[in-house]
Amino acid sequence: MSEGGISIGERAPEFRLPDTAGEGHEVGGPAEGVEATVVYWTCNHCPYALAWQDRLHAVARDYGGHGVRFLAINSNDAERYPADSPGAMRERVEREGWSHPFLHDESQEVARAYGAQATPDVFVFDRGLALRYRGAPDADYEDPGQDAAWLREALEAVLAGREPERAETEPVGCSIKWRS
Repeated sequence: MSEGGISIGERAPEFRLPDTAGEGHEVGGPAEGVEATVVYWTCNHCPYALAWQDRLHAVARDYGGHGVRFLAINSNDAERYPADSPGAMRERVEREGWSHPFLHDESQEVARAYGAQATPDVFVFDRGLALRYRGAPDADYEDPGQDAAWLREALEAVLAGREPERAETEPVGCSIKWRS
């Protein structure tokens, strides 16, 4: 799907990134009680990311009590896109009351390691941090009735110890804003 990054079945690249309050969050070591991890790329200004936001947050609320950890990451170049600066991220999280961390990947190394392409770009990992689904939350960002169906299907499969029927879809959204 992209140059570099990871493929279905491969282990999540390890990272530690700060959230909007400066607290570090990591992927890579053992995580007590975590049955699945969802890492997704998003930002403050992309109309696709904003259209899918409520659906992604609903999935995080629905599955949070089932051992699913959600981490949102913004890797956009904040100098060229000030709406994606850490300060703007913090304001958004406080205003909207996010239930999961919104992490800042200032170096863009995590986005490159994962092969993230768009906002949003969703990665679902099993308990052992093997990639089981990658792509869009559902088939249509303009249709809230889709309810992040592809993400929900992947989580149901992973939590049941099965491979998702649909392991990969094309991420749809604004491109990651790379530093020049």
